[in-house]
Amino acid sequence: MTQNILPVGKLPMELLARLLNQAEIRDERVLVGPGIGMDCAVLDLGEKLLVLKSDPITFATDEIGWYAVQINANDLATTGATPRWMMVTVLLPEGKTDEALILEINAQLQEACAELGITVIGGHTEVTYGIDRPILASTLIGEVEREKLITPRGAAPGDHLLLTKGVPIEATAILAREFPERLAGVLSAEEIEEAANFLHNPGIGVTRDAHVALSAGKVTAMHDPTEGGLAGALWELADACGHAILVEPDSVHIPELSAKVCRAFDLDPLATIASGALLLAVRAEDAEAVRIAFQENDIPCTQIGVIEAGEAGLWQIVNGERSFWPRPARDEIGKVYEDVA
Repeated sequence: MTQNILPVGKLPMELLARLLNQAEIRDERVLVGPGIGMDCAVLDLGEKLLVLKSDPITFATDEIGWYAVQINANDLATTGATPRWMMVTVLLPEGKTDEALILEINAQLQEACAELGITVIGGHTEVTYGIDRPILASTLIGEVEREKLITPRGAAPGDHLLLTKGVPIEATAILAREFPERLAGVLSAEEIEEAANFLHNPGIGVTRDAHVALSAGKVTAMHDPTEGGLAGALWELADACGHAILVEPDSVHIPELSAKVCRAFDLDPLATIASGALLLAVRAEDAEAVRIAFQENDIPCTQIGVIEAGEAGLWQIVNGERSFWPRPARDEIGKVYEDVA
């Protein structure tokens, strides 16, 4: 019998849910284990909680070491934790790897870790058969005080949904860095360079965004929109908190350059990998204080929706009409990589 071959990107949600349902917690110190929308695990080890995050870097190759630190630190920041230790597995392509490449990736890792106060404590590095580009998989470990832990399960009806910076920052940078030749007829050389620099400006890191928000008001949940983009992140948040989410897509900031890049590849910017934006649920009475704090720190922020009572799901208001917003089947950027496979 012929099996259906899965496309590039995260597993289909139904399959992932089946896998997660098979996971058995065998240690009572596991406070947060695997779950839809739960990007970090949490262990109770006494006075402080340990927060752990694992993620690979598979789409990007340029500045991959720096990239790996930012992506893992983003998810850790959404829990309120401070990153401390990192383990990194570096898989390098056969026939394309020299000492200079290894030293370059290591320098990127060390520089990014130094910026965030992270110590690399181990991992594995090898030249690997069967891959054509570097792949990094990392585990980042941090600490948080028990009463300061935040998870996506904390969002409650009445909370306001805020989004920093805009989307899809990450996809803009990846596509400009990995496929500049496909943008050459659509964007100017200066625009391609600017798009590639989205990695740093406005930047794919949200650690600072999270710190600003937590210092300003009652944040009930935070989420980092990665694969599946903002739409995928909203669905993951709905699944995690168990409530309905109502969003106005027109209120989501899409930088003009990001819109141009997405049009060039025929991608939906709201369903394309989007690290760099921080999605927050904030108590209604604190939402204005959080927005002001972002403004004072030169971090753009808009309110895009609210958490509602009701079954977990995502709804949208477009032209005054309310409708169901389907879950993205996959991240849009996967189509680009299939085209070059």
